[in-house]
Amino acid sequence: MSLRRDVRHGLRIGRAEFVRSLRGYASETRRIIGLLLLLLFFGGSLLFSLPAVYVVGRGAQSVTEIPFFDLVATAIPVGLALLATFRTLERIGRVENESLVLTTVHPQAVVIGLITAEIARIGLWFGLPLAVVAATFTAGLGAPSLLFTTAVVVAPLACCTTVWGYAAGVAVLRAFKRLPGVRRTLKVVGFVAMVGLVLVSQSFGRLLAEGSLPLEWLAATLTFGPLADYLALAFVGTPLARPFSAAAVVTFAAIVALTPVGLVVATRQASALWFTDRATGGDRGSSAASAEANGSPGGFSTPKPLAATSGGHVAWGLLVRGVRHPQKFTHLVMLAFFLGPLGTTIVQSSADGLGPLLAASGAGLGTYLAGATFGLNPIGDDRPQFPMLLLTPTAPRELVRGRVLAGVILGVPVAAALPLATVALGTSPLSAVGFALVGVFMCVAAAAFSVGIGAAYPIYEEREFWGATTVVPSTLVLMAFMFVVGPGTVIGLVATWFGVTGHLSATPLLAAGLGLYLLVTVGVSCGSYRYAVRRYRTYTFE
Repeated sequence: MSLRRDVRHGLRIGRAEFVRSLRGYASETRRIIGLLLLLLFFGGSLLFSLPAVYVVGRGAQSVTEIPFFDLVATAIPVGLALLATFRTLERIGRVENESLVLTTVHPQAVVIGLITAEIARIGLWFGLPLAVVAATFTAGLGAPSLLFTTAVVVAPLACCTTVWGYAAGVAVLRAFKRLPGVRRTLKVVGFVAMVGLVLVSQSFGRLLAEGSLPLEWLAATLTFGPLADYLALAFVGTPLARPFSAAAVVTFAAIVALTPVGLVVATRQASALWFTDRATGGDRGSSAASAEANGSPGGFSTPKPLAATSGGHVAWGLLVRGVRHPQKFTHLVMLAFFLGPLGTTIVQSSADGLGPLLAASGAGLGTYLAGATFGLNPIGDDRPQFPMLLLTPTAPRELVRGRVLAGVILGVPVAAALPLATVALGTSPLSAVGFALVGVFMCVAAAAFSVGIGAAYPIYEEREFWGATTVVPSTLVLMAFMFVVGPGTVIGLVATWFGVTGHLSATPLLAAGLGLYLLVTVGVSCGSYRYAVRRYRTYTFE
């Protein structure tokens, strides 16, 4: 094995992987539109923050005057390592066409290539915005050399954290492979932890504005001094330069030394993952035999309420697949960005308003789940089975109806049970029943609408997430669903609140408004459902 040859091959693999990523970003018009919207949203936020960065650069006289520099310097490598670990679980735990690649080059070359491509992607997505911020700060400070020294200091740190993050991610994948029974539980725990992190991060700004966070204590507790001293080397040659410290030099030496060690560890972990045989079919055969002995071939048995119709069988199959493959619901994590402000409102609400607010939140949450779980990518989700599905006696409308029913089965219990449960918190029975009935209605409408908008923009490409491949809906479809269903749900819930509290009187204007709302809601949902059925009927293979 020649390290030089592996590095040369690895750089070629990394270049090919990075170029393939760029082509994937620009492969379809909808992806380009999505990137432009992403750039518009985050780019606008970045532009608004640049004047404050410039002012900080103009007024800074020492590193200590940069707000929370030591804490941020500690968080950067931790964040990079966690990001690399998560990306390994999600995407780069394996290489494309591994049977060809692994018989052509050494695994170390493959690892170098995957890590190199990931560093390039991280530099593209995070490096460019940070470079804009650094350039603005440099302009305010009046020290052009800061850009060069920052790149020299950050580059070794990024390489080291990415290598060890990749090694940690592959180790987790190996643990998932050896412990299949624990794998699903760990995925659920990880998903819940990620949602919790999003919710906590959204509360951080409010607590910071209120002065409730002990920032000085957090900075002193979470700061790792040697890392802060090392990143302070980026200010060498500027008015903010710190005196050289032994801790900074030792940290630099440790980063340089740990990078090749991490590469060796990552290569061994990846080789063990890639070249370990999968479980034989003996266990699966015994499981199938035991399932057949219990009268349920493959463990699949449709309950009687759903077994009466073909759509019920389809719905039950989707529910079983969702339980066995929870990665299909990764797109639901976007809900956490909306639950954060809602949770803050609930916590700050008075005792009298807590029950109605929770009732309305339950109805809205059930509506979101009914539409977003199974309906936002029906054709893309079914495409691997389309040759079989389209040749079965099951009509396309039954396939679409099954998806609508599966979403309703998940959403209705939430939309009905949570409002009814708030009676214990003081909500009047009339209000609880009203919110529950409106929630059930909106669940059906959202589920029917989602299959139409999902069928209009299907996504077929699979991507790896936590060691399993899955197809997730388009971000544009998800955002369109939320922008349509969200305001419609809010209007319905607000009207329900005013109705059950007696603040609305029967007038021709109210009747016309309510009729228009119901007409639009029912019309759009029914039209979307019929469009999805037509898309199934007219689908052709290219």
